[in-house]
Amino acid sequence: MNNDFEYMKEALATELVELLVDEYRITISEALDILYFSETYKKLSDEKSGLYFQSCLYVYSYLKNEITTGVMG
Repeated sequence: MNNDFEYMKEALATELVELLVDEYRITISEALDILYFSETYKKLSDEKSGLYFQSCLYVYSYLKNEITTGVMG
């Protein structure tokens, strides 16, 4: 994996955690667990998916759907 991909993935992950904390009023630790154990993060971690190129709110919509329904997008 290249450094640009890792940087973009982690920057997006940081924003996603902030959104989770704000919307669900949970701790950072809880938000990290939700994100890192999600199918959304698994897809985000696959460089071939290109999901890391999308906006934070776009990816967050997938994550919220996964939290609500148990299924990614």
